[in-house]
Order: sequence, then C-alpha cells, then structure tokens
Amino acid sequence: MTQYRIPVIPGDGIGPEIIREGRKVIDAAGERFGFDVEWIEYPHGADHYLATGELMSEDTLKELSRYRAIYFGSIGDDRIRPGILEKGILLATRFYFDQYVNLRPVKLLRGVPCPLKDKGPEDIDFVVVRENTEDFYVGIGARTTRGATRQELEVMRSLYSVRFGLDVDTDADEIAYQIGVISRQGTRRVIEYAFQLASQRDKHLSSVDKANVLTEIYGFWREQLEDIAKGYPDVRYDFNFVDAITMWFVKNPEWFDVVVTPNMFGDIITDLGAMIQGGLGLAPGGNINPEGTSMFEPIHGSAPKYKGMNRANPIATIWAGAMMMEFLGEKEAATAIVRAIEESLLDGRVRTFDMGGSATTSDVGDDIARRVREVNYSPSNGV
Repeated sequence: MTQYRIPVIPGDGIGPEIIREGRKVIDAAGERFGFDVEWIEYPHGADHYLATGELMSEDTLKELSRYRAIYFGSIGDDRIRPGILEKGILLATRFYFDQYVNLRPVKLLRGVPCPLKDKGPEDIDFVVVRENTEDFYVGIGARTTRGATRQELEVMRSLYSVRFGLDVDTDADEIAYQIGVISRQGTRRVIEYAFQLASQRDKHLSSVDKANVLTEIYGFWREQLEDIAKGYPDVRYDFNFVDAITMWFVKNPEWFDVVVTPNMFGDIITDLGAMIQGGLGLAPGGNINPEGTSMFEPIHGSAPKYKGMNRANPIATIWAGAMMMEFLGEKEAATAIVRAIEESLLDGRVRTFDMGGSATTSDVGDDIARRVREVNYSPSNGV
C-alpha cells in the first residue's frame, strides 16, 4: 500500500470543519484505491498567533519542505488586523516554496444551477493558470507619510511632474504608489506551464493582460508568450484585455479552455469564474510548484461568523483535496472524488444552506465519502 505523509493546516474560522471533511473523503479514497495518508497537523492561524506571536517561522517552513503537498483550510480572524495572517502565513508559504502557479479549475458540475442564462456543464469547463509570485504582489511601494526614502520621493516626483506634467509637492501632498514587476523567468515558466496544460486538453490558450495601457509590463508578457508559442504549434492562442475577458466569461464561457494570466488580473477573474461555476463553496485552488512543495486549498475565506456551527459547504475543500491527490499521482482517486461530488449534487438531498439545503458540513462529507467507497467510476471521465 502506498503511504503518504501530508501536512495539514486547518487555519481559522470554518477551516478546521471543512478540512475535517476533506480528510474524511481522501481517507475513503485511500481505502478504495490502495493508499494511506498520515496527516500531520500544524496549528498556524489566529489562535496560535495570539498565543505565541508566531506566524510562519523559518523552521516550520523548512520542516514543511520535506513534503510534496500541503492541505490548507482558511485564514483570517476578526481579532487580528486584515493582512497580518494572510501575508504572514498564506503568502509567506506561497513565496517560500515558490508556488508560481495558482491553478483554478472553473467547471460547472452537473446538479449545480448556473447563474448564466442557457449555460450548462458542457459550456463551463476551463482552467485558469494564474502567475502567483510577481506582478503587483511583490510588495514594492511607499507612501510619503510613512517614511518614504529620498529615492522614492524622486520616483514619485518624476511620475507626476515629468510623465503627467503635474507639479506635485511631495513634501506637502500625500502620495502612494505601488510597482508591478514581472521577470523573464517568472513570466516564461508560468506561460510554459499553461501551454503544456493546453496541449493536454483542447489545445486552446487564452492570455490575459492590459497591454493597451500598461504597455511596458504587459507588452513584455505578450512578447514572452509569443516566443514560447513557437514551441507549441498545435496550440492556438489569443490575447484578451482583462476588462474584455470579464465580459466573455459571462457571455461565452464555452470559448475558453486554458486561460493564463498575470497575478493581479488572475486574482480578480478567478472569483468571477467561481461565481459562474456555482459559487465560492464549489471553487478549489492549487498553489503549484511542479518541482517542489505545493499547497491546495478552497478559495473562499474563513467565514468567522459560521465557526463551529457545522454549516459551511466543504465541497471546495474536498475538490481541492482531489487536486492534491492528482498532483501526488493518484489520478484514479482524484477522478472518483470529483465524480462523487457531482453525484451527490445531482442527487440533491444532501446540500448545505448556501445551496438551498439544510445539511451540515459533516453530512456532506459523509455522503461524498460513502459515494467514493461504493460507486463505480471510470478513470476516463477525468477530473
């Protein structure tokens, strides 16, 4: 029997409840498909931070680096200022392990009502590959009222006085700026990943940018994509401005197969993708380093007001668990988990309140785990 050791960080709010159900379903898949998981739980989150002052230490990150995959619940707590936990735990982990791909399937499962008129599961089945470590998330910026250096002040004066013809007194006026940075290496590796994925699917890649206005940074993105495309003559590709793609996601989601996007735009359009696939409770995500440690999580937040109520929808977390097992090589188990989710949704009797039902978090986990154990699935159906 194959043995896996997987760190799990339940986190805050509903995190422990939804992770519990994800583990339950993966354990059921292990019974069915011949593998066993030893779960290694880490306490990092709001309670741990308030008790110890620790977010994510270097020692803990080094320890986590021994594993290929991390299962993550949710982060965020009303007792702590927004951004502290998110940056100190979630983003710190993403950057430490260089998880440069944020992978987000946008797939409408059977049994889920779509908010788009006349669209069904055959129309909504694509993947967003979001660059996960660069762009406007690199943290380069300043405000004049928060100790900007002389060099930073000169940058701001240049921006306003030279570029825009404005005479701004940076000693008197409050000014803030944020710089987006993308590198050749960072851009090429995520685009390469997206082309490889597209070549395994329907051989169509859609790129997202705003090169008509932010010409330097996203013009560079386009140049790299066109160069990489030469190595994939069987994959057709197109460029889309980010504002336009939000319209096409709604009007013609069936056009898309693999979408590749810089970090900030990907952050925005994947939430739109989650809505057209049925809501945040149905949207999983993976933070991928193909050669290193990756992390899998639902994309929704910690919903502190529902903490301990056993009401939250665990499907996004369970689906993220399926992505994790596929990443670890358990393709058949991953397929079975997603099929079990879909069968449960089609049946319609076990649904949480966000989907119009009255079932508990654990009810949903129990139902999906039972289906994984009992129902026959064909690996050819895909995840």
